[in-house]
Amino acid sequence: MDSPSRVFAAVLPVSGREFNGNEREQGLEVRTVNRQGPGNRVREVQVTGTAEVCCPADQVSVRVTVGNSKESVDEVTNSVSRRLEYIIQSVRQHGISDKDTSVRRLLHREADLYHMDAEVVVTFSDFEKMERVCGVLLEKLDKSVCVGTPQFYHSAECLSQLRRRVCVSAVENAQQKACEVSQLLGQSLGPPLLVREEETKEWRNEDEEYGSTGQGAASLSHLPFIPKITASSRVSVSFSLRDRSRKKL
Repeated sequence: MDSPSRVFAAVLPVSGREFNGNEREQGLEVRTVNRQGPGNRVREVQVTGTAEVCCPADQVSVRVTVGNSKESVDEVTNSVSRRLEYIIQSVRQHGISDKDTSVRRLLHREADLYHMDAEVVVTFSDFEKMERVCGVLLEKLDKSVCVGTPQFYHSAECLSQLRRRVCVSAVENAQQKACEVSQLLGQSLGPPLLVREEETKEWRNEDEEYGSTGQGAASLSHLPFIPKITASSRVSVSFSLRDRSRKKL
């Protein structure tokens, strides 16, 4: 009976290389092993692959407030309601669904005057549409309306897609390298035997979207910051190996 043999191959990590979609491969380690099993040999290559994917925010919310003071409840209600209705109609005319709009009103009395505050919060997935709506409200309502600074964030679906994408990218990177190494060793890469995600990380990018240094940065400092989140994944994958030089009888 032949004794089990072991063949080891190592690929040293290389410097990061950019991929489409801001993906980054960190390198991997490869080990090829012959194992003696009961009645047959199991030959495999074990691969560790990593990837990074960066994703900008996909949602933005804008808070619009109006308010006024009058001597009677009817007067202040009518005054605020007219502007509030204009805000809501402007949002609808730009194709924003009512489910993406929330409205709050508060009536209170100060001395001899009744004061009403109203707030409209609108959620956009189209950033250019958000800019157009804000421009219309500022132009038409002027000082009678206050348009808040846009607040960008990542939706739950965006984060879920990011995590799936970085895991798949890490597996793809591992498979590509394992294929190249198997060819170098005169083997054919077989189907995967085990795929395991060993580590995941996420962090928010603190660098400003439009840059904080360089020419023109000062003139753009008033623009809102669009946050980005980067996710990384490290996976371990085992593939079976087939000897290309061995022919079936």
